[in-house]
Amino acid sequence: MNYNYDVLVVGSGFGGSVAALRLSEKGYRVGVLEQGRRVSDADLAKANRSVKDLFWLPALGLKGFFVQHFFRHVTLIGGVGVGGGSLVYAAVLLEPPRSFYQDPAWSHLGIDWESELKPHYATAARMLGRAMYSQMHEQDRYLQQTAQAMGAASTFGGVPLGIYQGEPGVTAPDPYFGGDGPKRTGCIRCGACLAGCPHNAKNSLDKNYLYLAEKLGAHLLPERKVTRIQPLPEGGYELHTHNPLTRKKYPPLRAQKVVLAAGVLGTLQLLFANREQYRTLPNISPTLGKVVRTNSEAITAVLSPKDSPDLSHGPAISSHFYPNSHTHITQNRIPPSYWYLKLFNGPLVDGPSPAIRALYALREFVFRPHRSMASLPVRDWHQRVTILATMQQLDNQLGFRYGRGLFSLFRKGLQSVAIRGKTAPTYIAEANQATRAFARATGGIPHNSFLESLLGMSVTAHILGGCPMGRDATQGVIDVHHEVFGYPGLYVVDGSAIPANVGVNPSLTITALAERAMCLIPAKETFSG
Repeated sequence: MNYNYDVLVVGSGFGGSVAALRLSEKGYRVGVLEQGRRVSDADLAKANRSVKDLFWLPALGLKGFFVQHFFRHVTLIGGVGVGGGSLVYAAVLLEPPRSFYQDPAWSHLGIDWESELKPHYATAARMLGRAMYSQMHEQDRYLQQTAQAMGAASTFGGVPLGIYQGEPGVTAPDPYFGGDGPKRTGCIRCGACLAGCPHNAKNSLDKNYLYLAEKLGAHLLPERKVTRIQPLPEGGYELHTHNPLTRKKYPPLRAQKVVLAAGVLGTLQLLFANREQYRTLPNISPTLGKVVRTNSEAITAVLSPKDSPDLSHGPAISSHFYPNSHTHITQNRIPPSYWYLKLFNGPLVDGPSPAIRALYALREFVFRPHRSMASLPVRDWHQRVTILATMQQLDNQLGFRYGRGLFSLFRKGLQSVAIRGKTAPTYIAEANQATRAFARATGGIPHNSFLESLLGMSVTAHILGGCPMGRDATQGVIDVHHEVFGYPGLYVVDGSAIPANVGVNPSLTITALAERAMCLIPAKETFSG
């Protein structure tokens, strides 16, 4: 059998990048398929200013690298391009609380996950250039006051970031990999992390894992969207791809192993479509898509007064605190191109149920419209707004199925499913409490997203799960080695393999799990086929 590659990796985010480097180091011929483009510093600079250059929407001719997906029960954001989610992440590199390792979703598998992952967290932190950020900016001082108001002052502090903190604006030789990596430039605190870093300071994956993988011979194939995965009689798989911008079809590619790392939605879409539509992978576990996590998140905002100082100076996230043992809160700065988010701002409301909160929100819109929609006329919104991200390590979830529905425009695709008694939250009391406290500190106006308050959608930047680990296919999609049950040589190594809500920004955890998974694959010379 003639194979194009030993291993094909689908996706170039945190899981895919780790796979590309580690398998290249083990002697495999690796190809990385990425549906998005390879973006330049010039692309990133334009995306910082223009929403048109930011968004990835091929159907509308938009060729950026940021995407927002809408489902009935959740809306989520992500990155598309060489580097995946690292292009638009805030570079926060936190380890989760101990409760994550002990979560029943995977504690039954007979592995001490905290001990098992400890060395891989260390490797991931080194590769991503983790360093503590300790500078205090105006927005951080307001968050500190918020922590004090909530009785959590002792938990407030700076965050560990994957950002090169050398002399601002000065380019230096590779500071991370003994000269094997690219030159880097010190962070200038421009607040543009979430639209990519045009100044070469953020440690996105194209600056570390992918850069080193390509030096070892890995082939990075951008603008290649995978649609079909066909097992081969002789072993291995054939992948069918096309260009998502031009719809051009490419010749199929064959490999002995395939690593799925297309992000939660990409990986679930592929597995569902190949199980139910193409029927090339008919024996995928029925647990596929049953337990999907939103990281138990809520996104709120505070609009500061007109005469307030510019809050956009600094990295996207520079401080955080823990109001209780299972809740984590960060501030977020945004670039100018994120102005569209203000279209979702509405009044901050509490309530015992989604229906009651929707009524309260409508009442505020009717009787206090100027306050409820205060952000809409603001031109310097990115300089006056603070986005608060609240995350929890609690057991709540959604499901995904494959079919037709309103949010897929009645085409076959992923559809969200509410889980009675466990559905991911659209309201977190601690988030609203923090938002009000922050507003008092600034003299500003607190906001919920009306997607949460009116439409009953969870809002998350960190979708997780959908491909649970198990002892067999009745319990999970993959085993503890990340191999898909019933399909030798097919692996899932991305956020969809994370079984529980992490409760903090999950990028470091995804990377650490990927490092562990790649350690379990033998070097090429010991691979028997």
